[in-house]
Amino acid sequence: MKTLKTIQVLAKVGRILSKIIFILCIVGFCGCIVGILGLALGLESLKIGDVTIHGLIEEKAEITMPTLYAAMAVGIVYCAAEAVLCKFSETYFKNELIDGTPFTLRGAKELKRLGIIVIVVSLCVGTVCAIGLAIAHNVYPEIEKLPLESIGSVGIGIMMLIASLLCRYGAELRDEKIEEAQINE
Repeated sequence: MKTLKTIQVLAKVGRILSKIIFILCIVGFCGCIVGILGLALGLESLKIGDVTIHGLIEEKAEITMPTLYAAMAVGIVYCAAEAVLCKFSETYFKNELIDGTPFTLRGAKELKRLGIIVIVVSLCVGTVCAIGLAIAHNVYPEIEKLPLESIGSVGIGIMMLIASLLCRYGAELRDEKIEEAQINE
């Protein structure tokens, strides 16, 4: 039972981290929107001493303004997608803690659903952002290539699908033992 206690502690940590990352995604989403609106309204010329924010961005970060807009738009999409994934993760962990074990048919089904959602959302986000950046690059050729990484999330989704099978198998074994115990009584 020591292992089950460890699993439950990890589920509590997972639930808390899901909440924290959800909040950070909302902050990032809003920050990107504020950034785009700020640049669109001309706040890039805001001065701090003798230096403008526009000058700092283009000279120090070596990023053109169209690339900055594109990066913030990609940030909005990624933050929204990650917030959705965090909410589904939080629900999984909450239900796992209520069940007291990951080895239930409901838990296995939820983990399978979460794995599928992670794979689909990751692939969709990467595709949408790649298409959006390609279109934006045709309109503004000075937009530099931005790294889009969603393959790692697909791998995590696949691992969740495998873990759901292990949890389902554990639930089936547990149910068999319960049935055997009831028959032997």
